[in-house]
Amino acid sequence: MNAPDRYERFVVPEGTKKVSYERDTKIVNAASFTIEREDHTIGNILRMQLHRDPNVLFAGYKLPHPLQYKILVRIHTTSQSSPSQAYRQGIEDLDKELQYLKKAFEEEKIRYEEKQRLSY
Repeated sequence: MNAPDRYERFVVPEGTKKVSYERDTKIVNAASFTIEREDHTIGNILRMQLHRDPNVLFAGYKLPHPLQYKILVRIHTTSQSSPSQAYRQGIEDLDKELQYLKKAFEEEKIRYEEKQRLSY
């Protein structure tokens, strides 16, 4: 078969950076980030988080090709911020949100299990 091995979707090859940064030479305060071994899941959630930032004028992503396991994220910011600051802040905010979600889920799971235990 011509399909690549499944592990290639997740494992970043040795010597390859997980995230690379390239400044846009035509637009001020714009840049592209290439994130290796990610897909629409991370691309869309990161794009939505970046749209929450008032300093972000544009945030979008694309998958260059279905068999290339990377996404390209483009960010254009106001003069009060830089694309790398917006990217970093977006990742930190997502991390906090996901930690909160995990904690809430685990607490509810404990409550559910306790309720089930008491009903027997």
